Amino acid sequence: MANARTPSALLAAVGALALAGAFTAQYGFGLEPCALCLYQRIPYAIVLGLGVIGMVRPAWVVPVLALATALFAGESALAFYHFGVEQHWWVSGCADTGDLDALGSAKDLLASLRAKPPKPCDEVTWRILGVSMAGWNVVISAVLAGLSALALKTRKWES
Repeated sequence: MANARTPSALLAAVGALALAGAFTAQYGFGLEPCALCLYQRIPYAIVLGLGVIGMVRPAWVVPVLALATALFAGESALAFYHFGVEQHWWVSGCADTGDLDALGSAKDLLASLRAKPPKPCDEVTWRILGVSMAGWNVVISAVLAGLSALALKTRKWES
């Protein structure tokens, strides 16, 4: 790596590509995300921001990489949880509609009947080679955590 901006630029690119892929799947191909899918976008957005910060302030590359490593590791754990929900290893209430007492008046009930229900988190919308997007996110974010940790350890940008 040539300089301290390179790992930060790579982080920004990874964050931007992940978000672009998610939004393309959602808006370009009509693949509706569940609540856990939406939560899984947050670490990538933060990594994008960290990458931009690291490009603007190259001296901050070490804390930027440390935070990115932690975010990718957390992302992998969240994606694993989502994958487990999809596989019915455990239950998630992310698409829970609540109890009937919470509906309120008849007007509120009619409004809720017209509203589109949230997508259940255990419903797999799309698979690649038999693995859901959450499953692939487990692997990808774990690899990114490892690569970020390796970049932090080796500090090739300093040579």
